[in-house]
Amino acid sequence: MLETLYKEALDRKNNPKEGSYTNYLFDKGLDKILKKVGEEATEVVIGAKNADKDEIANETADVLYHLAVMLVETGVSIEDVNAVLQARQGKQSNVHDRPEVTEY
Repeated sequence: MLETLYKEALDRKNNPKEGSYTNYLFDKGLDKILKKVGEEATEVVIGAKNADKDEIANETADVLYHLAVMLVETGVSIEDVNAVLQARQGKQSNVHDRPEVTEY
């Protein structure tokens, strides 16, 4: 689905349509797009904290849409993102808890 959103955003960037919200975002520029990504991501968190499945689904759709617009605006392709994800697949995480500080 993200690929479809990306292709639609790319088409809108290349073929502007009057009254298009996507074109409004492109016209306003990267700062506006990033503001919307942040707002929508926060709304996903709130929806999850509220355990509201409908809200989570709606806000996740919004954040994915705005991420697709941001990717187009910054020139990062879906293939670029997929390459990173594929490179990470199957690798062991090096995330670990920090050792407790015992000496001061």
